Parts: sequence; C-alpha cells; structure tokens
Amino acid sequence: MNQTLWLEIKLESDGAFSRGDGAAGEVNSELQQELNGLPYLSGKTLKGLLSATCAEVLDALKQSTKKETFEAWRNSAARLFGSPGSKASESGQLHVGNACLPEDLRQAIGQQVQSKQLTRLQVLESLTTIRHQTAMNAETGAALEHSLRAIRVILRGASFTARLDFISALDGKKMDAAEHKRDLALLAACAKTLRRAGAHRNRGLGKIRVELYSSDPLTQDKPDTEALFSPLRAEVKP
Repeated sequence: MNQTLWLEIKLESDGAFSRGDGAAGEVNSELQQELNGLPYLSGKTLKGLLSATCAEVLDALKQSTKKETFEAWRNSAARLFGSPGSKASESGQLHVGNACLPEDLRQAIGQQVQSKQLTRLQVLESLTTIRHQTAMNAETGAALEHSLRAIRVILRGASFTARLDFISALDGKKMDAAEHKRDLALLAACAKTLRRAGAHRNRGLGKIRVELYSSDPLTQDKPDTEALFSPLRAEVKP
C-alpha cells in the first residue's frame, strides 16, 4: 500500500530558507533557489525538521501515556523516519519532496525566464527582501565591529507545497492499515507542532503554519490535518 499526501507551509513571518552560503558583495546568507530564481525548501531539510519535531512529540507522549502506548508511537516514528543510526536505504517509509511555490506560478515564471522577459534576479527580488542584523556589545549597546550581516528572506504570506510519498517497507511486507493510520496521526502531530523553519528561527524569522492534504492544496478547500490527528488525540485525551 503506497499513499501520497501534500504538506503545505504558509509563512506567517518572513523566512530564511538558507542554502548555507552567501553571494559576494550582496548577502551573507542566500536562499535555496530553483533555476528560475524561485525560493524553495529542500525535501531533505524538511524531513529533518519533521524528524526533529517528532522527537519532541515522542518526548511529550512518553510523559503522558502508558509504556505500551508510547512504544506503539515510537514504532510509528521508526516506520516514518527510520531508526537512529540507520542507513540511507533504511531511512523510513516517508519520502519528502522539495517544498516549492504553487505549480501554476512556477510554470508561468519559468516561461517568462526562458523567454527572457524576466531575469532570475528579478524573480528572486520580487518575492524576497534583504534584512540586516548586527551583534551588539552587551555592556555599551554599541554594534560590534565587522558583525553586520545581510540576510535574504522570503516575504511572509508565501505558501509552499511538498509531496509526501509513503513507500511500502523495503523487506517486501505490506503496510498494515491500522499501523499506517497511527503513522499518519503521528505525522499530523508533527505538522501541528512544527512552527518554525529556516535560519534565524530564534530571532523572529521563519514562523510557519503547516497543514496536510490528501490532494493538492490548490484543488482542496480544507486540510486533513485534524482528521489525521484524531487517533493520537483520542489516546492522550484525559
């Protein structure tokens, strides 16, 4: 049994999905970009964020549920993300795609870049701005020398969508329906808990809202997050 979901990320503040380096003479921290200049969040980074959030959810479940119940949720986490120290080929049944801007926008922009109506830089600058930050001397309140940094950020309100594919176990066994329902509930808990993404999350950037959909968010009115989350809610309800 294979299944596909869509994960939507809405920026509630400006966000810095940094690629880890800068552009000489422009910014110290540049965004991950597609060939047409549109920003995105890589699937590898997004899965890492979900996995880290899952650890937080498990910690809360360990404190609030019985041992056998907690073990069942921990098994779900292993099915989704793999066990700690596992090989890449054993990294769980959840495959996470890049989180990109809406497909219709990407196609329209791609055509204009290809026909040279727009440049990649013009595309990037239309969706982003540059923020400046500096470190301060705690005693004097003055800016520290050589501490000024320029960071490119995506403007709040942008919406990104990533495809999530659940692939049957590598050992050939089919997914158990009851277990898969539990896995989806844990994933929904991770989506509800994930509230920050990108660089400088502790400085006000990257506040996000995450929802899960059974089809492309552009074609579906309401998310499925709450419905998927309900089995976990029922187990931890006082």
